[in-house]
Amino acid sequence: MADRLIACLMDIERHVSSAGWDQPARLFALVTTGTLLEVEPQLKGRVPEASPDALTAIEQDEFHATDDLFSRLEAIYWPDTVEGCALALERAFLPPEFEDDIPENPEEAAEFVMRHPSKTDVRVIVGVLREGTQHGLARLQSNPEDLLGGEDLVPGLADALLDTFRSEDT
Repeated sequence: MADRLIACLMDIERHVSSAGWDQPARLFALVTTGTLLEVEPQLKGRVPEASPDALTAIEQDEFHATDDLFSRLEAIYWPDTVEGCALALERAFLPPEFEDDIPENPEEAAEFVMRHPSKTDVRVIVGVLREGTQHGLARLQSNPEDLLGGEDLVPGLADALLDTFRSEDT
C-alpha cells in the first residue's frame, strides 16, 4: 500500500515543484487509475494506465486554505471513490534553538519567523489512504536537490487528512 502512495506523492511533488515556490496550499484527491477511467472514460490515453490499482492524483482546484488550514480540512468529506488525499504546502520554520524567542501571538509569531535570518522554507506533500497508510515528502528551498521522506514526517497534518475520511454521521 505504501509504495503506491509514495509513487503518487512523488508525482504530485514533481507537478507542484514545476511551478516554483511561493504557492498556496494545494489539495489532491487520490483515486485508483482503474476507478478514474471507469468514471471518466474520456481520459483513456491521457492518464498512464500501467497499473489499474496505481493512484492518480486529481487536484481540487476549488480548495482554498484559510488562515486556519485545519478548520478548512474539517469541512471536507470524500466520496467512496476517493481512496486517499494529499496536501502540498509551504512553510517557513526555525531551528529548535530559536523556539523560545517566538512570540505567543500567532500573527506576531508568523512575522517573526518570516523575518528571521535563520528561517528555512520547506515544501511538504503529505498523503494518506482511507485505510490509514500515510507518508510525507519534504524539499528544502535551500537544498532543492534532496527530497526527504518518511511515514511520520508531519503527523498532525496526516491525522487531519485522515479525518477527512470520517463519515458525515460522526
